[in-house]
Amino acid sequence: MLGTLTRYLRFMGYDTMSANSLSPGSSREDTLLLEIAGRDDRLLLTRDRELARRGGEQAVYIASEEIMAQIRQIADLGLIEPEIRMSRCSLCNTRLRPATLREIREARYAPRSTRGKEFSWCPRCRKLYWMGSHGHRLERRLKESFSS
Repeated sequence: MLGTLTRYLRFMGYDTMSANSLSPGSSREDTLLLEIAGRDDRLLLTRDRELARRGGEQAVYIASEEIMAQIRQIADLGLIEPEIRMSRCSLCNTRLRPATLREIREARYAPRSTRGKEFSWCPRCRKLYWMGSHGHRLERRLKESFSS
């Protein structure tokens, strides 16, 4: 439901968990999400009005389906600072660490020129990150969205 928002929040450095990481088709999914939010002191972001109501102060109903409006909503609530930090894996949420020269060399998708770039590595997914064109596009979208 909020998979794109989850990835954006991870690119911004926020520790996020997605309902997609739970067992699919669980009839207790909503109850489980509320339990996790309470136990781990997490804020539950949802497009489900009833779930947000049940979550009370621990939940936020996300009104829009559009990603920039979603980010604007939670930023306006003072919950996030919308800027790209590249400190978490966008896939698994693991904290990134500086990449070694070997990891950079062995990543087939790494840019040919590494000059002036900082590389990070997800030890869990074994994925290389750097501020390339994708990161710069995300950054530009955020700036454009918040300057208007």
